[in-house]
Amino acid sequence: MSDLRTQDAASGSSSGSRRRTWAELLAGRVERQLRGPGRGHRLQDSAVHLLRRHLNLDDLLLEVEGPACKTLCLNQLGDPGASANLSSSFIGSALRDQASRLGVPVAVLSSQTVASSIMQICSSNGEPTHRVLLNAEQRKKLSSVLEVAQYLLAHSMFSRFSFCQELREVQNFLLLEAVWHLHVQNIVSLQELLESHADTQAIVAWLFRDLCLLCEQMEVSTQDTDIAQAMLSDFVQLFVLRGFQKSSDPRRNMEPERMAQLAIAVLRRMLIFALEALATGLQDESPVYKAVKCWFGMFCGHTFGRMMSTDCPKRFFSHTLTQVLTHKPVLKVSDAVRLQRDWSFAKTHPLLSSLYRRLFVMLSPEELIGHLEEVLGTHEVNWQHVLSCVSTLVICSPEAQQLVQDWVTRLLARAFESCDLDSMVTAFLVVRQAALEGPSVFPSYADWFQASFGSTRGFHSGSKKTLVFLFKFLSDLVPFEAPRYMQVHILYPPLVPSKYRSLLTDYVTLAKTRLADLKVSVENMGLYEDLSSAKDVTEPHSQAHQDVEKAIAVFEHTGKVPVAVMEASIFRRPYYMSHFLPALLTPRVLPRTPDSRAALIESLRRADKIPPSLYSTYCQACSSAAEKKPENAALGTKTEAICVEPLGLLAAALRELRTTMTDPTQYDVFSAQMAVVSERLSSALGLGEEDGSFEESQVQVNIFSPELEPQDQQVADLLLTSFCQNLIAANGFTPPDRQGPWAAHFVTSLCGRRLLPIVLTRLCQLLRHQGPGLSASHVLGLAALVIHLGECRPAVPEVHVASPAPVKSLPLPEFLSSLLTLRTAEASLFCLKFCTAAISYSLCKSSSQSKDILCSCLSPALMKKFQFILFRLLSEARGPLSQEDTAGPPWKLLCLPSADWQRAALCLWKQRTFQELLQEKEFHLTYRDWLQLELEIQPEFDSLSDMERWDFHQWAIHEHFLLKPSEAGGCDGDMQTACTVLVDVLIDFCQSLRSYNCLENSDLVLSCTGNRDIFSRLQEMAADLEQGPVAPQRCSPSQGHFLFRVFRRRLQALASGWDVAARLQRQQELLVYRWILLGLPPSILVGSPQNKQPATPDCTEFFHLVNSELGLLNTCSQSRDPSLTANLILTTCQTECPIVVTSALLWWPRLEPELHTRWRRCFQGPLPQELQRLWEAQLFGKSCLSSDLASPPPGPAWVSAAALHFAIQQAEETRIKSQLEKLNCQSEELLVVLFFFSLMGLLSSHLTPHAVDFLKAVDICAEILRCLDKRKVSWLVLFQLTDTDGGLGQVLLRLAPDPYIRLLPFAFYSLLSYFDEDAFIREDAFLRVAVDMYLKLICLFVTGETSAVSALAGRSQELQGQGDPVGLIIKARHFLLQSIPRCPEKSFANMAELLATSGHCDPEVSAALLSRHQAVSDDDLYQEPHLF
Repeated sequence: MSDLRTQDAASGSSSGSRRRTWAELLAGRVERQLRGPGRGHRLQDSAVHLLRRHLNLDDLLLEVEGPACKTLCLNQLGDPGASANLSSSFIGSALRDQASRLGVPVAVLSSQTVASSIMQICSSNGEPTHRVLLNAEQRKKLSSVLEVAQYLLAHSMFSRFSFCQELREVQNFLLLEAVWHLHVQNIVSLQELLESHADTQAIVAWLFRDLCLLCEQMEVSTQDTDIAQAMLSDFVQLFVLRGFQKSSDPRRNMEPERMAQLAIAVLRRMLIFALEALATGLQDESPVYKAVKCWFGMFCGHTFGRMMSTDCPKRFFSHTLTQVLTHKPVLKVSDAVRLQRDWSFAKTHPLLSSLYRRLFVMLSPEELIGHLEEVLGTHEVNWQHVLSCVSTLVICSPEAQQLVQDWVTRLLARAFESCDLDSMVTAFLVVRQAALEGPSVFPSYADWFQASFGSTRGFHSGSKKTLVFLFKFLSDLVPFEAPRYMQVHILYPPLVPSKYRSLLTDYVTLAKTRLADLKVSVENMGLYEDLSSAKDVTEPHSQAHQDVEKAIAVFEHTGKVPVAVMEASIFRRPYYMSHFLPALLTPRVLPRTPDSRAALIESLRRADKIPPSLYSTYCQACSSAAEKKPENAALGTKTEAICVEPLGLLAAALRELRTTMTDPTQYDVFSAQMAVVSERLSSALGLGEEDGSFEESQVQVNIFSPELEPQDQQVADLLLTSFCQNLIAANGFTPPDRQGPWAAHFVTSLCGRRLLPIVLTRLCQLLRHQGPGLSASHVLGLAALVIHLGECRPAVPEVHVASPAPVKSLPLPEFLSSLLTLRTAEASLFCLKFCTAAISYSLCKSSSQSKDILCSCLSPALMKKFQFILFRLLSEARGPLSQEDTAGPPWKLLCLPSADWQRAALCLWKQRTFQELLQEKEFHLTYRDWLQLELEIQPEFDSLSDMERWDFHQWAIHEHFLLKPSEAGGCDGDMQTACTVLVDVLIDFCQSLRSYNCLENSDLVLSCTGNRDIFSRLQEMAADLEQGPVAPQRCSPSQGHFLFRVFRRRLQALASGWDVAARLQRQQELLVYRWILLGLPPSILVGSPQNKQPATPDCTEFFHLVNSELGLLNTCSQSRDPSLTANLILTTCQTECPIVVTSALLWWPRLEPELHTRWRRCFQGPLPQELQRLWEAQLFGKSCLSSDLASPPPGPAWVSAAALHFAIQQAEETRIKSQLEKLNCQSEELLVVLFFFSLMGLLSSHLTPHAVDFLKAVDICAEILRCLDKRKVSWLVLFQLTDTDGGLGQVLLRLAPDPYIRLLPFAFYSLLSYFDEDAFIREDAFLRVAVDMYLKLICLFVTGETSAVSALAGRSQELQGQGDPVGLIIKARHFLLQSIPRCPEKSFANMAELLATSGHCDPEVSAALLSRHQAVSDDDLYQEPHLF
């Protein structure tokens, strides 16, 4: 425009004249045309048109006079940096002024200005035009423009119509994200934009193009994923809502609105694009693949979940399914019959299967079947899509099997009713397709065909017309169908009346002719062939061997000759005689004890199913085989010698490969020779083409006893030796970073499915078991090999580490690092060498690559082991680095003949790149890592002396890790944190594989393996916490001691439940806790008593642990008044932790001498009063069973009862009854508690029969029960204990483990034969307790908690017939049903409440109780009242 002005000035007046402005020129034109009619209106329209068509609106605005700042603000509307200080109201004012000067509506000018700004933003990026997303700068600018537009819209200064007209002109240059922002911010809806465009095809093409690009870019761009996802979701929702919205007035018959047409057209175009892409074959991760995957991902609940109604999505999904099923129906029925086995669920493209599954979510199985039926009846269909849809339906929907069967039944009925060929075709195709998915989801085709046509109830049996129709249809299928289906039709033929037998005969002749053309014989079919599958037919001799193995397996399971074998001997005699029997009677050396094969042969011979001549020939051949066995052994040696030839060829090829190392950069020469090596390798190991990929998800290696076949080991040694030699040869010419990819190529050839386990097993033998004996060249070569194997991690599965302990799976780099052990001095030195070589090689090979690539090449475990062993063996590395070495890694030093490994390790430690790598969090050697590695060291084989090891531990704990921040793997200066981590790691180690064998002796957890000095460090640190200067830092009482916090956390993390595995795991954990507690100061158990007296030590946490998990004997801690402290502790124990007291009584004979000696030596006084009471209780227990006069029982009564119980347990069995007769003189409370202890002993005889004599336990319980009944003492309270009970009840609950308390119903009914017959009448509560125990016993049986009792009873001859929970329940039930009618009325009090909670366990017993209770109540109604 400025050019035009220049030209006007040049051609006009002289240089001195003033140039007129654009406004003056316009005003002059207005004056000349002002008088004409309607001129003003036409002039305004012309101005608007001019503005709209102008290429640069900003230049036009600059010509209009006005405040400079207002003009500037319009020019910079899309620049947030320039207009940051300008408000929307100011911009609106500027637009109003300019519109007034131009004589145009402000709404029109505003719309044009905003549209121009948006287009400038969309075109501001210099990137290619095939983009739909804005960059960050463009989004920022667009946000500023939209903020102004919203202000203008709110103040009626914006015309949506004009705005749409402006954008329509530049539609192809408009980015889709900008359109989305306009839509979601309500500037102008997408519907308005689309409807303003007159060319429907153009707008559909534009949307289709941009949606495809959006799908592609969403899979590629990670920064804009959320925005792209929201865009696509909003667009799809809008299209579905507008395209599939049902008309509000169903009576209106009108064309769909234009927006609906647009929406449906766009959705259809996208689906067709995806289906055609799938049909042409997609390469994974190609742009089209990503676009299709993204578009199919929109068919999900997340996309349509925000829609108010599901009607629109449901109609859309149905419409989409119809389009898929009818897309390009070019395949004929004959093609479908021939090809349908390739359309199963497993062979369908995963993207198409995922689309089906997403469509199935919105439609019920019934709706899907109905929709399929409707589409097949009204459209030409794509059979591949229809049948793959059927496969997906039966796989993904459990209800589909019956629905498909019902559908097929309807199709058959319709077909035979009117000879409808279409329905017949559909039925057979659908059934065959569903049967392809296996019998777990649909009956086999053979079963279906036999069920449908093998009886008189079949649809074909109605008339001759239906029979002709069936066989005509089957005959038409013969040229196209697979042999399996014809075999089914022949072996399971339709049932045909005799007068129409010729129809069947003609078909069989035709089918056999076709099978003969295909070289398939019906007579040679196997016994166990899967006729439901459409796979290729197996050769008869191959199938016969499979049949023999299957028949032997069935015979082992049933003990009878399989039915299939017996039927074949009669009905399929050619196959049975020609193939099955020869495979079964293969000559061999017969075992001394007949095996399953020999037993099956003998059974067939006795049944006359083996001809005598054939059996005689078999026996002679077996005898000959036994005589020729030594010759066979010699032949085997010859065979091994022959096998040397492939190994020799492989060795020769590997030697040729080494010659290419003179110039390893010549990759073509190396690749050619490597192809020869691969071919020789396949010949040596018998590898097939399938060895290149992994079908299994794991590679299994036994690291403790790795074994290989001799030939496999020779192959592995050839390959590993060749790699090491090639590496040394290549290093003589060029460094690793300039050697090319030869090493990676070589290692890739080792990663086949068959070869990788061999290589890894051999590496395990070399590194884990023979490492210290390897030469320097082997160390260098194997270290480089490990680095390259680690780079192959994405292409290989995890390694399944097999061992006696629980197995685990490791990524390949972590598995290779785990092969480096540290147990001995030699192993530690080898680990230092290997880690130094591996890390140096990796740094040298990747010197020019980024840090991320370096991190991906190195295993964190390898880096941590290097740091650990370096700190341990080289004290120079423990200090701070004076300066980092800028030289390269010490790889060259290691390649020298006389390499100094320790010097090389220090050089690597000081290397700058290595120190930078150590800043990565994954390479931090944490305090926990250090403890785990240090525990592996065996002190007796350590290279450090005891003092050197102590000095290293002190440095590592107190100087290195304690002061380091937690982010760097330290303890933040907190000693408690250090102790907590140490205890946690120590327990993990004791439970781990490395100490597996030592856990058999729980008292010597670290006696065989592991650094015992680590536990000494724990003892020192615990003492420092209790008494040292860091004692004030202890946690508050509410948090508890760190040791018990660790115990609680670990116990809570263990699996809950009462199954054997959970209990054993918990017991194993508790054994380690006991070992740790016994090795730490007593003050940890009871706290440190304060100087002020008297004071009760804090035993809360210890009591909680003992009550819930352990059984430990506590000792009092030292204090200013030991006797008082001991008395206070034991008094508290009697109520809070009584099991400690009973433990002391049990072990008193061994505890008392040591206790007396220590107490007198330390305090020169008598035992405290509470300990004296324990001695008196022990004395009482012994006196009760002696002939002397019994001493008085000390208090409390349960302590005396416990002492008496232990004395009874230790007494001779022959004297028990006579000794127990003296109990009649004891107190009632003591007898009741003694009965409780005897019940616990009875349960122990079931749970631990090797420790407690069952018969003795029963006799004790019976005698005490007799004594209680004789004295009329009630003992039922023992079976009604609850946590809310105070006093004695609470003590008893704390004396027994929870499993024992839960098994009290079992103990109750184990003594059933010893109950007093009058107990029901004498005690009102007896019936309620008996019913309660019975119902709880049933619950225990149902939940499986009696399984431990029954399992142990089954293994113990003493308990045979005594520990059967089922038998006990039957006896208890019989006892109750007999006793209920004799119970008095008072016995039924509160019975209804009990039955309401547990009565459903036995309805008959509940009914008997309710009936008896009702009868008693009715009798009371008819009794005469006692008036006088």
